[in-house]
Amino acid sequence: MRNACGYFLPQFPLQFQLDIVIACIDGIAEIPLPARSENTGSMDRQISAQTGLSSPFPSMALSRRAAEYRFHTRRRALKPPNLSMMSTLRRLLPLLVLSAIGFGIYLGAKHLTTFRFEGWNGPQEESRMAAAVNADMSGYSKGGRHAVAVLVTDTASDWLGLAHGLKTIGVPFILTRDVEQAISHKMVLVYPAMSGKLLSGDALRALAAHPRNGGTLVGFEILGGGMNEVFGFGEFSASRNRKSMRFAAASSGTSVLPDADDAEVSLSGPSGGVPSYAFSPTTGKPAALYDDGLAAAVQREHAGGGKTVAFGVDLGAYIAKAYNGRQDLGRRYINAYEPGVDTFLRILRGMYRAAEPMAVTLDTVPFGKSASVIITHDVDYTRSIENAVRYAEFERAQGIVATYFIQTKYVRDWNDDIFFNQHGAELTRQLAGMGMEIASHSVSHSRVFSRFPLGDGKERYPDYTPRVTGKEEAKGGSLLGELRVSRFLLQQAAPGSAVESFRPGHLEYPFDLPQALQATGYRFSSSISSGTALSHLPFRLNHGRANSAETSIYEFPITIEDELQRPMTGRIGAAAAVLDRLARYGGSCVVLIHPDVFDDKLEFLKGFVADAKAKKVWFGTLSGFGRWWSARDKVGMDVRRSGSRMELELQFEEAVSGLSVQVPRGWTLADDGKSDSDVRQDGNQVTLSHGPGSLQLVFEAAR
Repeated sequence: MRNACGYFLPQFPLQFQLDIVIACIDGIAEIPLPARSENTGSMDRQISAQTGLSSPFPSMALSRRAAEYRFHTRRRALKPPNLSMMSTLRRLLPLLVLSAIGFGIYLGAKHLTTFRFEGWNGPQEESRMAAAVNADMSGYSKGGRHAVAVLVTDTASDWLGLAHGLKTIGVPFILTRDVEQAISHKMVLVYPAMSGKLLSGDALRALAAHPRNGGTLVGFEILGGGMNEVFGFGEFSASRNRKSMRFAAASSGTSVLPDADDAEVSLSGPSGGVPSYAFSPTTGKPAALYDDGLAAAVQREHAGGGKTVAFGVDLGAYIAKAYNGRQDLGRRYINAYEPGVDTFLRILRGMYRAAEPMAVTLDTVPFGKSASVIITHDVDYTRSIENAVRYAEFERAQGIVATYFIQTKYVRDWNDDIFFNQHGAELTRQLAGMGMEIASHSVSHSRVFSRFPLGDGKERYPDYTPRVTGKEEAKGGSLLGELRVSRFLLQQAAPGSAVESFRPGHLEYPFDLPQALQATGYRFSSSISSGTALSHLPFRLNHGRANSAETSIYEFPITIEDELQRPMTGRIGAAAAVLDRLARYGGSCVVLIHPDVFDDKLEFLKGFVADAKAKKVWFGTLSGFGRWWSARDKVGMDVRRSGSRMELELQFEEAVSGLSVQVPRGWTLADDGKSDSDVRQDGNQVTLSHGPGSLQLVFEAAR
């Protein structure tokens, strides 16, 4: 028989501990305990049955029980106490109490509050954080003359945000500081500003002539230098108080924006608005209006067949704030269509296709499907690990795969019992065996994860024992520890699983997360909502969530989740409507469902999957889509005219399967133009698969 004090004493308040210790010293608190169960709830019920208490853990009940033990013991005393012995015991009592408490805490910590996998110890290698290295424009300087030219007039600007946005939407571009090189391209973006302080007189005159020569010139902050009239406006005014801008139906590129939610872009949130300029049109026409009725964009058609467009918002800074989660500008956080960044990028893509006769762009969905759907499950509750298998069985029966973000909960704390034990590891292996992706959801699932210290990169299981001690409290955790240890345990539980994806509990988003993910072997993150990112497309993350240094990590924002309103079956129609809009431009829909229950959540999943299949979407795991996206992001393109034919050359750093490109109307793949057999054309869309290296396709162009 083991003594109850040493087994569960550390779980209770000090007064209760003293009561039990006194009862133990009196020799009457020998409670026979059951063999330790993997399920602490089962252990609790067994203790309850043997002690006669309604619950083994309410301190008041056990305190009264201990008092009754002392009372009855003392009544049974037949002899007067030995005063000398009693005096000695009183002097020794404090030492005995402290010893008992210490021993109880030791046993409790070892046998109740943590789970140890025999032989698992790691990871052994250290995680080293790379220092931030500012991105160099030269990394974006290569490209053909039919790409968009971005003339950067200030290298201290947010040009990296603009570059990442253009990469996401699939528009080929180059960054340059050379005006002559820029105007050799049909479409030129001057970023971030155009003024006599940033550009010489000759440079300004060369840019002014570009639309007269049939080119398209786009500007953002046009602050003088005689360029106002080139863009078709007179005066301008600045403000940070504007809430939104709406693109006019007849403006350039907005033919790709069929919905009201597409055309309206949010510019303000709880923390304030973004800087904006309003224009007073003269020879130009308003292409967009602010909520105060003033012109947010002005477009002018030029006699030479060219065009100018002035935007009143710094697009690079806008994208950077949204992608990095630096300013909340969305109207709705999640479970809604919030495409602010995507709207700007789609307009630029439409302008490029209109301006450049040889425009070729990359699609955003594998195999030319209408949209990407990534089903994900956050396994962060005792019952969820059991229920996950049933969800996976449904998904496998539908011929789709999903990503399971699993909390490696081997520490019992304020949040929940242990569920990543031998049984949890076995269920993890079972999920992997069913073709599901195993991904990390941290160790502690703390609400204050974003305030965890960085750590030293040496954290190892089983010594790393973070504990949540309250709703807003946690001890012993670190950012690197959560990433390292959870990934190690999942790889041990499901051998062969790469564990490349991560999602933090409660979407807590530390500023150091991107570089910490890179340091610990991850590649993909799903840590932000689409309403915060203002995007339903993946994008590359920056070091420190700032806008000067890049990481290799890609973010996949969450569009639909399960905690807004129950029952979820009432939300199938709304979710389907969001997917309808995403399917119009190749958006991605990341769905988050906690498998804590079946009923309405599983039924929602069934209804949503059926609707998505009818829309011909692409289904995949987060890492599957991530690897495809990463390879796509590195594809280079160049187009050349050869007589009546067009030659498209693609360069691949990584193998990619199911990459689709959009070619101009009237281009038809020549019979002898397929240098690779795995190429097919459907209208303007060409889909192909290729390994590292180059691929050349030849097209006949209609006259």
